[in-house]
Amino acid sequence: MMKLDIRYAEHPEDVRNYDTQTLRDHFLFEKVFLADEIRLGYTHADRVVFGGAMPVTKNLRLEGGKDFGSDVFLDRRELGIICIAGTGGIRAGGTEYPMKKGDGLYIGKGVKDVEFAAGDKNNPPKFYLASAPAHTAYPTVFIPIEKANPRKLGERATVNVRTIYQYVHPAVCQSCQLVMGMTILEEGSVWNTMPSHTHERRMEVYVYFDMKPEAVVFHFHGQPGETRHLVVQNEQAVISPSWSIHSGVGTAAYTFIWAMAGENQTFDDMDAVKTADLR
Repeated sequence: MMKLDIRYAEHPEDVRNYDTQTLRDHFLFEKVFLADEIRLGYTHADRVVFGGAMPVTKNLRLEGGKDFGSDVFLDRRELGIICIAGTGGIRAGGTEYPMKKGDGLYIGKGVKDVEFAAGDKNNPPKFYLASAPAHTAYPTVFIPIEKANPRKLGERATVNVRTIYQYVHPAVCQSCQLVMGMTILEEGSVWNTMPSHTHERRMEVYVYFDMKPEAVVFHFHGQPGETRHLVVQNEQAVISPSWSIHSGVGTAAYTFIWAMAGENQTFDDMDAVKTADLR
C-alpha cells in the first residue's frame, strides 16, 4: 500500500500568523513509518517527495500515478534511500541490494522497478526516502555508511559534537539536484546546528530518529526575525522551506537524516544567521 500526503508551498508572511496546530499541519509529517505501507509526503517546495517504506509481511512497490505525471515513479525523478532500522532489501532495476541499518542507496532517473523487501518480522526494515525531479540519469549506487563521506563538527562546550555522513553528495556519487545524508550526535550533545542558517537556494527536509521514548526535539522554523518551533517526536519529519532557519535542539542525543534540493549541491552554500539577530 502506498499513501501520499500533499503539502503546498507557503509564503513566509502567511506563516508568521499560523498557530501551533496550523504550523504542524503544514510542515510536520507525524507518521513516517507504518507496517506494510509506503507513506510519502509531497511538498511543493522544490517538488520534493519524502517518507518511509516499512515492509513487514510483504514487499512494497514504489509506484507513480497522476500525482507524479507518470506511471513510473522515477520516470523524471531521482531517489535517495537510507535504512534507519532493521534488515531487508531493495530491488532496483532488476538488481537486489541487501540493506541493514545505516546502508544507503541512490537510484537514478528512469529506473522502472523499485521494490522494498521484508526481512526479519521481529526486526523489520525502515527505509527513509527522499526524491527530487531529475533532468538526466545517473547510475544506481549502493552506499553503506562505511562509504559515506564523514565530516565531524561541533564542540563539547556548545553541546553540538556530531558526525555528518554525506551519502547522496558529489563526494560520493553523482546526482542531479538531490543531496542527502545522516547526522549522528554524540551522547551529551543536543544541537544539530547553532548558529542557525538559511538555505535561500535550497529547501530541506529532516527526519529525526533513534530518540529515547521520552525525548523530543524542538525544531526551529521561520524567518530569522520571526521564529517559531515545532515539537518533534521520534521518527517524525519536518519540511524546512528555503526561507526558514534550519536548526534544532533535543532533550537528549538523536540522529537525523537531511535531504535537500534546489539550485545547487554545494553543501556549505548557506547564509549564516547570528544568534543575536534571532527573534
